[in-house]
Amino acid sequence: MSLARTRRTVPVCVLALSFFLIQGLSEAMAQPPPPAPPAVAQMGAKPAVQVPMARPASKDLPTISYRRVPGGFPVDPGRADITPVTEGLHASGRLPLYDAPGGNPRAFLPPAILGVPVTVPIVERRPGWVAVLLPSVNRRIGWLPAAGWQSRSLRDQLVVRISRHELAWLHDGVRRGSWTVATGSPRTPTPLGRTFVLGRTATEGSVYGGLDALVLGAVPDDRAAVAPGLRDAHTGIHSWHSASAFGRSVSNGCVRVPRDGQRTLLDHIGPGTPVVVLD
Repeated sequence: MSLARTRRTVPVCVLALSFFLIQGLSEAMAQPPPPAPPAVAQMGAKPAVQVPMARPASKDLPTISYRRVPGGFPVDPGRADITPVTEGLHASGRLPLYDAPGGNPRAFLPPAILGVPVTVPIVERRPGWVAVLLPSVNRRIGWLPAAGWQSRSLRDQLVVRISRHELAWLHDGVRRGSWTVATGSPRTPTPLGRTFVLGRTATEGSVYGGLDALVLGAVPDDRAAVAPGLRDAHTGIHSWHSASAFGRSVSNGCVRVPRDGQRTLLDHIGPGTPVVVLD
């Protein structure tokens, strides 16, 4: 960021006096000079912005993985906010994540998880810092210095409304499609709050309609409630073979979508796309 200084031009009023008598002119020039006009304070000057410094991070700091995020990160204050998020970031290398601007480093954000490049949505800004949604944990954010990463434009958004069993796709803030879906059961609910698309993965079994699934950053709120084979898994958005599931709360936490809807999502939704799950 570069700051450009603006040079202000202060107007100076000049009083021109005309004298028609030479004697009067001489007398006027003999008088002491008039007092200088009072200084004019510059208006609109902005105080210097204090940017909190980033503390050095130990090389032994843990790295966020598909299964683990260290504690100490703050709760997402906008977890029910459906305002479109238009920018994300991709870390060129491991970047330390902090619990506040100038706060304590808690973990490294990796450039990829399980070989999939990671793009995280930027949900808040402060001077010299940005806050991002974290993967592999629900409703948490981490802070990064506003440098050392690559910006990514985010134009799509997914909004899931549990009470309506509806998934809506928005592009540039305009609704482009919506589908009646199945969501998590009362025992294994779809996690509420803001998350994002981590990537996509192939599926096995005819129940998924032969289509890839979108893997989200969210994880089960209660890992003990899901089947042992799913306790380390992430919430996903995937196709489902049986239309009888749609409009009901019957899944292990994933969002089950009709095949035509899943095809549309796979054609348009990329990594980093924000997802908001509401009651």
